[in-house]
Amino acid sequence: MTRDATVMGAGIFGLSIAWAMVQRGARVAVIDPNGPGAGSSGGIVGALAPHVPENWNAKKAFQLGSLLMAEAFWSEVAEAGGEAPGYARLGRLQPIPDEAALALAEARIETARVLWNGHADWTIIDRVDADDFAPHSPTGKLIFDTLTARVHPARGCAALVAALEARGCPVLREGALQGSVVWATGWNGLEALSERFGKRVGAGVKGQALLLDHDARHAPQLFVDGLHIVPHADGTTAIGSTTERDFDAPGSTDHAADALLTRAVAAVPELQSARILRRWAGVRPRAKSRAPMLGAWPDRPGDFIANGGFKIGFGMAPKVGDVMADLVLDGCDAIPEGFRVEDNL
Repeated sequence: MTRDATVMGAGIFGLSIAWAMVQRGARVAVIDPNGPGAGSSGGIVGALAPHVPENWNAKKAFQLGSLLMAEAFWSEVAEAGGEAPGYARLGRLQPIPDEAALALAEARIETARVLWNGHADWTIIDRVDADDFAPHSPTGKLIFDTLTARVHPARGCAALVAALEARGCPVLREGALQGSVVWATGWNGLEALSERFGKRVGAGVKGQALLLDHDARHAPQLFVDGLHIVPHADGTTAIGSTTERDFDAPGSTDHAADALLTRAVAAVPELQSARILRRWAGVRPRAKSRAPMLGAWPDRPGDFIANGGFKIGFGMAPKVGDVMADLVLDGCDAIPEGFRVEDNL
């Protein structure tokens, strides 16, 4: 018997949940008045980066599982819809600034071996052995992990839309709600939920980023002093992002974006001559718990909430799609501790 569901919101969470439900034979429609990827999911950075391998908890374990699912997830999406999401697992380089950081990085080699269970490595390499597209390091050493991957956010959303439509799931700007309803409505949805429950359950955090005309498509991405530098498959390189809890203009860029380029060039002088192709700004949904906010709507039977991807939404999306499809379609609750709607109330 075909099961009906509606997903409100065509960002990465909404599209991934719809995809998981369609694969389980559900009849699904996605509705977003602003169109797919209109919010922060339509961005340009796309760093699928893991948490550090220590102080293990449910959030880190969930993210690890999702990152390991990503290659098959995006391959299936690309095959179904014929659109490339720009996914590649090429790893990440991070400079080691001093001897204390070097000792910590060395300790994490063993914890990564245990906690990542052999699926990926955390290693230390000499800067002189790295390719040209690598950051300066005061110690001459770099961390290289093989778990980090990339996806182009806007292209990833477009690939999911194409895959869904190829499987008979429309992505609409308006339509009637049918069956169970999943509300994956981003930071505006968090604002609405805060008003609905009479308490702050989350908020939007603005980020700004830049896209450069610099082709390092086969190189690992870089993480330098909180800055993501992500080469994409199309020959561009993204730099991001800022973290702005107070903002007036959600979609506008300013001097904070300019500062990103200054920091990136200081880390990688090779970017000095790169031309800026695009300046981007968007607001990411951050739940109060800082983890994704998933589960049944407490006082609305048949309605569900999937929100709070914040900076790790794309990395979490494959597994979020699975656990939400299990819950909505089969009543199977595999949402980990700390991710539940009630954890934010």
